[in-house]
Amino acid sequence: MSSLMELKNVSMTFYKKGKFLEKEKEIKVLRNINLSVEESEIMVIVGESGCGKTTIGRIITGLLKPTKGELLFNGNNIYKLFNNEQNDFRNNVQFIQQDSYAALNPARTIYQSLSAPIKTKNKKMSQKNINERINEIMQLVGLVPAEQFLYKFPHQLSGGQRQRILMARAITLDPKLIVADEPVSMIDVSLRLSILNLMSDLNRKLKISFVYITHDLATARYIAHNGKIAVMYLGEIMETGSVKDLITSPSHPYTQALFAAVPIPDPLIAKQQKKLPIKSMDVGDLFNRSEGCPFFPRCPYAEEKCENSIIEYVDVNNVMVRCCNLERVPKWEQVR
Repeated sequence: MSSLMELKNVSMTFYKKGKFLEKEKEIKVLRNINLSVEESEIMVIVGESGCGKTTIGRIITGLLKPTKGELLFNGNNIYKLFNNEQNDFRNNVQFIQQDSYAALNPARTIYQSLSAPIKTKNKKMSQKNINERINEIMQLVGLVPAEQFLYKFPHQLSGGQRQRILMARAITLDPKLIVADEPVSMIDVSLRLSILNLMSDLNRKLKISFVYITHDLATARYIAHNGKIAVMYLGEIMETGSVKDLITSPSHPYTQALFAAVPIPDPLIAKQQKKLPIKSMDVGDLFNRSEGCPFFPRCPYAEEKCENSIIEYVDVNNVMVRCCNLERVPKWEQVR
């Protein structure tokens, strides 16, 4: 059976032409991305800022068309669908933005924001049924009584309440997949857990698949403890597998460095911690990239072949690792 959503050899290149540049520069934001999301699954995409996580999210939702590669939904290439099939795809795949205030129309009440997609999809639905549907959705996202929120404007709600409204708007169309782009990064720490629990509940009750985009390893582990994770660096997936397997024993040098950078709250243990296993703190350049590993300039275990060779994935205990020099990389127990 085919996956719910699949990216095949997806690459995304932007072109930049400055005032004093003779020709356009290629910015290879994504390169040869292969990723699949199954039904009722939570997939986490984690990596530092600027690695291409949001670009993948926009491609999955159809907001961007990749320079190269295919996006398959239920086994069908979405770029070859007819108009009615395109509409079904857009209804089935929804996007939750990071900035909840910017994502909601400030001139519309919450009721207007929620009722608009329902009316668009179900043109013959009566007003009574629309109201019943909205009340049902508000209960699902934990905003009760609904009357207390529906006739307010976005600026009259807290950040956590606005994020729940974005969740509510996304599920009005009964989607099969929701892409959540750092949905808790702009919310108070005390409220993050409630939003993550809400996403887990929607995944369990409604069987909605989630692609959760984040740079926070703690929230990634919490929400997808039974799901999959993909670790990105400079537009490429370095390592991917189940959350349990990958977090327990990361194999790629970048993943090890990423996990080692997580602060330890106990000062006695923190003092004993080893230095980060990287050569430099400077992030690489997206211009004029070599064919090899993008982590080459910072990797302490890199050799010449890493810079110029096309790197294939290696299966390490059911985790796919994109590294050609794993024999030199120490085990995670030796690094941390």
